[in-house]
Amino acid sequence: MFSTVQRVQNVFGYYTTVILIVSAIISALSYTQLIQQGAFGIQTRVENQKLKNVVKFTRRAGSVNNKGKENVRMNFDLDADLTPLFNWNTKQVFVYLTAEYDGGAKRTDISNKVTFWDKIILTKEDAILHLRNQRSAYSVYDVQKSFNENNATLKLGWNIQPWVGALIFGESEVVGEPTLQFPGTGRK
Repeated sequence: MFSTVQRVQNVFGYYTTVILIVSAIISALSYTQLIQQGAFGIQTRVENQKLKNVVKFTRRAGSVNNKGKENVRMNFDLDADLTPLFNWNTKQVFVYLTAEYDGGAKRTDISNKVTFWDKIILTKEDAILHLRNQRSAYSVYDVQKSFNENNATLKLGWNIQPWVGALIFGESEVVGEPTLQFPGTGRK
């Protein structure tokens, strides 16, 4: 009545449906567990930010036509307990420290975000961060000519990469010194 190919297709379709349903259940259960563990209410302490402003003349630092570009590096202290982000479905967590500031006098309707530091955390044991005088991983520059001594808000963002399911993004609340002011170079 049915050929061998049709029977193989039916079996394959059935097991594919079963795997998709089990995957959806796993994803929903692990997300629920993250909510119960308080993953979306983590507090982070960032203090002792020291910003260093230099003008660089390379394309990698945003310079165009040999005109210098203002770049900023930061040293900081960070304390965070990110263990609630880990459960049985967590493969790894990507953590990043950003500064968000408004777009300047011309564009107050937009905000800019620059990333100073990031890290991949593979185990729950490594999820407790006590960093002292940590140097930023990146020298950042603004799309405008200068940061113009803008005030910025620090945020510690995270991205959970599960074994099964969609990526989960979030931010922890920064306590301590959540704001900073970019230094000026006198260039406008």
